[in-house]
Amino acid sequence: MLNVSQRLSMQQKQSPQQVLLSTLLQLPLLNLEQRIKMELETNPLLEEVTEMEEELEEDEVPEMKLEQEKDDKKEDVPEEEKEVTVEEKDEIDWDQVLGDDEKDEFHIPRERKVEEYEQPEVNKISLSDKLFEQLHIIKGLTEEETQIGEYIIWNINGDGYLLSDVPEIAEILGVPEEKVEKVLKVIQTFEPLGIGARDLRECLLIQLREKNGNRDAIDILEKHYDDFKNKRFEKLSQKKKIPIKRVKEALEEISKLNPKPGEGFSSAALNTVVPDVIVERIDEEFVITLNDSYVPRLRINKMYRKMLSNRKKTPKEVKDYIRRRLEAARWLINSIEQRRATILRVMHAIIEHQRAFFLKGPGNLKPMILKDIAEDVGMDISTISRVTNGKYVQTDFGVFELKSFFSEKMRKSSGEEISNRVIKDRIQEIIENENHKKPYNDDRIVELLAKEGIPIARRTVAKYREQMNIPVARLRRRI
Repeated sequence: MLNVSQRLSMQQKQSPQQVLLSTLLQLPLLNLEQRIKMELETNPLLEEVTEMEEELEEDEVPEMKLEQEKDDKKEDVPEEEKEVTVEEKDEIDWDQVLGDDEKDEFHIPRERKVEEYEQPEVNKISLSDKLFEQLHIIKGLTEEETQIGEYIIWNINGDGYLLSDVPEIAEILGVPEEKVEKVLKVIQTFEPLGIGARDLRECLLIQLREKNGNRDAIDILEKHYDDFKNKRFEKLSQKKKIPIKRVKEALEEISKLNPKPGEGFSSAALNTVVPDVIVERIDEEFVITLNDSYVPRLRINKMYRKMLSNRKKTPKEVKDYIRRRLEAARWLINSIEQRRATILRVMHAIIEHQRAFFLKGPGNLKPMILKDIAEDVGMDISTISRVTNGKYVQTDFGVFELKSFFSEKMRKSSGEEISNRVIKDRIQEIIENENHKKPYNDDRIVELLAKEGIPIARRTVAKYREQMNIPVARLRRRI
């Protein structure tokens, strides 16, 4: 038998406004701008305030503006529509929906006078265009071989390497492997040298052979690549029966080659970081500015306001639609404003905790975790994580990701607390200044840090080194 019962429980759910705010908080500046433009396209009640309109509004005398609004309201509402029936009041609370005009606009501070201009893009030929150009002017290729060459070029990635195997290309095109190999060899003679290689070894060999490079270097790559890769220089000298000096000359020749021949054709614009916040030091104080002067300024479309006010001429279904879109528009405007306020509060708290960093530079970072900032600003740790993730701040010492200000703490032998990020920087500095013929192993790095009053385990040094993509001492060795 089925039993019917009631159960009382408490559940925590986010409102639509909270979900929207959470979404906007984790968006970096450029993504926020795209999101606002998308909302402008989908919500007819939203409109962007142009710079000219903004300047005209700022020039208006407040009293005249107030009088004009009163006159507009008198003209908009005919005499016969001034009385509102009880039925209409019960249907929709229009005063609550329309609210205050001042809340329907998102104001962006304009104190930073940034000259607006479009940065011209450099006219750069793409890697594939350069390769196609060379393919179509070369003589001796049949029409079929040219088509094979085009397919190969489309399968070369941004670094210049061939992504597909020769047998795979031959099977797809229905041609013999020998013909694909022949065309690939032709493409591998194109500029930039090393293009179309299937791995690093082949890439380096192509460049050496085309340049008639060092014979020892070619032989090392052809027959002793594993020893070369693992920097077993003495073994190379013994196997090839040549002095270590010749091995060194060969390796110097290889080090001059380009391991990523296609990289120079990448667009620099893709690597541009736009700071979300700008921190400027004036005397002993810090001025925080959101770098959002290009984010569209929003307001509610006045035409739809009039339609809501005109209660008798506007059909109920139209008013309901406008009311729903009005709520969405207001949520967006309020969420954008809350996002700005939250980022500013979090940035103020970060500066208070990391004042030494902003005064003296990166070497003065203090231990700080998300919980520290969350307690300062009275917000949840997840909110602080959203604010700091993927966002950057411009300081007097460069541009830094907000996440980089957070780190666990360690205690020096003197009792002073130190950030593990400072320890990582010190490990990197030690390795950069080591004797490259006799690089420090992890045990030696532990000893050097201990002399500076930083007690740290060998496995911790190894972990930090791996996190910074620094190889072990044997692979850092040079001759």
